[in-house]
Amino acid sequence: MNLFFSDKIPNFAIVEVCLINKCIEVTMTETNHVVLWNRCLEIIKDNVPERTFSTWFAPIVPLKYEDKTLIVQIPSQFFYEILEEKFVDLLRMTLYKVIGQGTKLMYNVKVDTTSIPPQTVDLEASNRSIAVTQKPINNGNKAPSFLKAPVVQDLDPHLNPNYNFENFIEGYSNKLSRSVAETVALNPANSPFNPLFIYGASGVGKTHLSNAIGTKIKELYPEKRVLYVSAHLFQVQYTDSVRNNTTNDFINFYQSIDVLIIDDIQEFAGVTKTQNTFFHIFNHLHQNRKQLILTSDRAPVLLQGMEERLLTRFKWGMVAELEKPTVELRRNILKNKIHRDGLKFPPEVIDYIAENVNESVRDLEGIVIAIMARSTIFNKEIDLELAQHIVKGVVHNETKPITIDNILKVVCSHFGLETSAIHTKSRKREVVQARQIAMYLAKNHTDFSTSKIGKFIGNKDHATVLHACKTVKGQLEVDKGFHAEVQEIESLLKKGN
Repeated sequence: MNLFFSDKIPNFAIVEVCLINKCIEVTMTETNHVVLWNRCLEIIKDNVPERTFSTWFAPIVPLKYEDKTLIVQIPSQFFYEILEEKFVDLLRMTLYKVIGQGTKLMYNVKVDTTSIPPQTVDLEASNRSIAVTQKPINNGNKAPSFLKAPVVQDLDPHLNPNYNFENFIEGYSNKLSRSVAETVALNPANSPFNPLFIYGASGVGKTHLSNAIGTKIKELYPEKRVLYVSAHLFQVQYTDSVRNNTTNDFINFYQSIDVLIIDDIQEFAGVTKTQNTFFHIFNHLHQNRKQLILTSDRAPVLLQGMEERLLTRFKWGMVAELEKPTVELRRNILKNKIHRDGLKFPPEVIDYIAENVNESVRDLEGIVIAIMARSTIFNKEIDLELAQHIVKGVVHNETKPITIDNILKVVCSHFGLETSAIHTKSRKREVVQARQIAMYLAKNHTDFSTSKIGKFIGNKDHATVLHACKTVKGQLEVDKGFHAEVQEIESLLKKGN
């Protein structure tokens, strides 16, 4: 059970209400909180459209009135945020009129408490009587102070408690990965899955699952030093340690971790010194039976610009793919999200969203929020027409950047090659031509430098990329057939995005 106090109503929800005119004293007992709230509802009903009332006020349940505080139960934190943002003035005027001086309002959020982290409440003698403190999830580009944490109690694992196994919805596309993740959480470093390498496209749940492992381990083994860190932040910390001549401290700190979770390991591509340092940290942790969990947007075999000795180690344990969610899984995720937020969507709306929003879980959640916002602001029914309008506007019109992965898939498909063939040292004509076209398209359609492109495509140097681009450009000018072929590939590439 989580309690929230309104912190946006001056002199109302967090402090006592003072009447400008004569104060009205209302003495109430605990038994008539229902009567009080029903009086409030009568006033609210006269001031909002029927649809708004049934969506945002009818689900509220009065629980108790004591010590000049009215406690009401709301379905979710999402409800709390909407009430505070859209209806704060109406609530203030209504409670002011019905109950009077000294009234406080407390929200009790009860649905799916597993997804809401515990809140710390500190009363203050100001317009804000509560301060909600929560551990930060990340520090942006600044290296956090956890590098100085000598003991378990001082180390913030930087886990997001919202990401746990309880709200990670299982389906066919993620069943294996989830099962392996749970095994690791129950027996860190004592299962065959060390390291655990989780890969998949953006938005399929890699960060959620890796955080869930860390959260469960901290719950079962509070004495273990668990740390979640993005590959980008790791690189920033390493660069700072080199600049400040504290590299040994940096390495010593990471070698003291029991469970290390590195998110988006593909960010290490092409960064040789960071890879070299991580190699030594990885070896130390693995040899000392510490658990490593890595996530990436692609499988190890497709990680270009990464040292071979690291790639070999990534495959020592378990490589688990998180596939894009199936229609059935998307439907279940939507139902869970809607239930968690205390909302009501018609079945046909849920089906339409599940069938048409297929890129990522983030897209599904964003669509739900967009539909609720439009329904509330414009007082529209949540129906199929509204869902279609939102989905077409948000998903189908979204322009996605062309990636090197996209280029490699389209080019290899066109030439009937396996993607892995591009990264070999083969000098076969069709492989060389496909590699050169891929480099040319990457140069024209991405923002990567020639050096990065070379790392990602065949692990070549920038001179090779420049030569490939020059070769393709020259052939385009003199060979109409070749020109048409490249145009067709570009057309397929843009169509796929």
